[in-house]
Formats: sequence, structure tokens, C-alpha cells
Amino acid sequence: MSIDRSSELARRVAVLAALADPVRLSIVDHLLGADAAPSELRAMLSIPSNLLAHHVNVLARAAVIERSRSEADGRRIYLKLNHGALESLISPADHKARRVVFVCTQNSARSQLAAAIWNRRSSVPATSAGTQPATEVHPGAVAAARRRNLPLRPTKPRHLVEVMDPTDLVIAVCDNAHEELPADLPRIHWSVCDPARTAEPDAFDEAMDDLTARIDRLTPSLQPL
Repeated sequence: MSIDRSSELARRVAVLAALADPVRLSIVDHLLGADAAPSELRAMLSIPSNLLAHHVNVLARAAVIERSRSEADGRRIYLKLNHGALESLISPADHKARRVVFVCTQNSARSQLAAAIWNRRSSVPATSAGTQPATEVHPGAVAAARRRNLPLRPTKPRHLVEVMDPTDLVIAVCDNAHEELPADLPRIHWSVCDPARTAEPDAFDEAMDDLTARIDRLTPSLQPL
């Protein structure tokens, strides 16, 4: 483990330790929406000043909060939240790729929808493939995309070997595909329920919601090659 990585983990551990107390978490909850003077926090929490000072110092040492002096009365201190400390708790995965390839078993629903969603949100292009390609895109997927005004251009399902390039980031969006792929193939696995099992409109909508949420979390951290 590199020194930089160790330092980053140590900072995250310190933040988590600082938050692991009901009073300190209540302070952070309040500061999420507004800065506050210690006296205001003391009144809100109904705790003695010395106890509040202890909790504030713990949060300050972990760089969760910052102190500033009032411009009106220099003797008055305000506390504000360091949002970056909270954001650092989630360490984004570092991925680089020229293209994203979404894979499901038949390349007829989830992978096609995922590629369409991705291409609407990222400048890194995406396509799709399957491990056992069907003959056509599932009509339920086409209808679901139409309901969401998603520009899905159904392409004939293709096998992954016809599509994949070494510079691609492979994302398996179903369990079957993930379990069929070679163990030594680098990839991300998303366990998204197969809407074609019931073919109900709600099932396709739920799959799209799941894919959209996952894609929105990944796109900011993917760097183009």
C-alpha cells in the first residue's frame, strides 16, 4: 500500500471516528444546513459548555468543522462544516477506458438500456454485448426507453468477443453474464434484476432506475484514455 493511500485511509478513519458519537453527529446534521455559534449549539443540544467544547474539538481535529470569527463581533466564533471531509469518506474507484461495454446474457434489455443511459450522461462512449446473444432487442426494453424519452437505438445483439477491445471497461449488468465470463477478465459487476423474467413494464422501469443510479455514481470517476 502506498504512503499516499495510507494517509488517505487514515484521514477517512479519523473522520469516521469523529462522527461516531450521537452528539457530534447531531452537530454535523445541524451544520449541514447552517453555520452556528457554540452557544447556539449548546442551547439546541442542552449540554454543558465544557462537553460541547470537547465534541467541537474532536470534530475540528478531524477537520470536519472549521472555526471563523464574526465580522460583526470579533469575540464571537462561528462553526461551519467542511463538506470536503464528508465527501472524502466515499473513495471513488479510479477507472480509465476508451469505451464502456455493458454486458448481459442476451444483450436484449439491460445492457442495451445501460449503454443508452450512459451515452446520455458521459462523453466516454458506451456500447453493449452479450454472452448468449438473442436474435433481437426485447420489446419491453424499447417500450421502457420510450416511456423515459431515452434515445435507445436498438442494435442487433452481439457476442462480447465481437465487440470487446483491451481498452474497454467491461460492466456486467447481470449475474449470469458475470458468472459466465472468464475469472481473469477485469470487469465491474452490477447485479441488476432481469426484467425479461416477467416482461412487466414495472420490471423494466425498475431496471432502468437501478442502472441510472449506478451509472450516475460511476460517470464522475471514469477518466477517458
